[in-house]
Amino acid sequence: MNTYNCEPTLNDREVLEFCKNGYMMLESVVPEEVNRRTMEYVDSQPQMEPTEILKEDWFHENVIINPAAAGAVRSLLGKDFHLPILMSNHRVECPAENHQEGWHVDGNFNFQLVLPYLQVFYYPQETTIEHGPTEVVPGSHLVKNVARGMGHYNQIASAKPTAARAGSIFLTAYQIWHRRSKSTATGIRNLLKYFYWRTQPPTRDWIAEPDFHPATADYATPADQMSDQFRGCNRVAELFTWLSGKGEQFEIKGGQSWPLPAHRLGTSYGYPQELGEHP
Repeated sequence: MNTYNCEPTLNDREVLEFCKNGYMMLESVVPEEVNRRTMEYVDSQPQMEPTEILKEDWFHENVIINPAAAGAVRSLLGKDFHLPILMSNHRVECPAENHQEGWHVDGNFNFQLVLPYLQVFYYPQETTIEHGPTEVVPGSHLVKNVARGMGHYNQIASAKPTAARAGSIFLTAYQIWHRRSKSTATGIRNLLKYFYWRTQPPTRDWIAEPDFHPATADYATPADQMSDQFRGCNRVAELFTWLSGKGEQFEIKGGQSWPLPAHRLGTSYGYPQELGEHP
């Protein structure tokens, strides 16, 4: 099996932030020389699936197992995660002012509050707003929907563009709502996309923070703007509990129980003690 292991680089709060938002940007983590070689490669092979680039040692070492990216993947998917086997390139000729994708979730997804794999993107070139970067809706990975139910939306107030410098890599939960935005610049914009998969059961083995505790953590998420009140924070807590290897202990007790944000006396009703004693 084509797997890889390294030390986790995310801490408790960073993992929780990923659970809340469904994506994470790592800016300029790939060396400029590698960005240049990648651009030369995809320009010489401008197909939608330049998968052979995965065989290039320089690309494997600096992009696929890039220390910052691999450390984040290790934190979210656990040890011995499966490496990419397919490379896609969302290659767009700019400008494309009248060619904007509708909001969608990529096909073949199974909506569950678990994280069996990560969808990862790499910008080998500087990608400004004018280049039509991918837009994502933070927290939307927690809201079950289908493309036909979201494609008619226009601008979503909470949407974020992933404009970034060359060498940036961003990780997403697969079912996050996203689209390609309009572009006004000229030239070609490349965006490489690939996947990592979990091979081990989840466990809370990322970097522990002494002053972090799941019982008192803030689970509020942008998804609360897209669904019933506090439904989003419940789903964030459920995903964090699953990532911690205690998913079977999660239960929504309702009312003023955990993880509803509040200042309480003593242990929060409904808090699974398996996540650790209340401070």
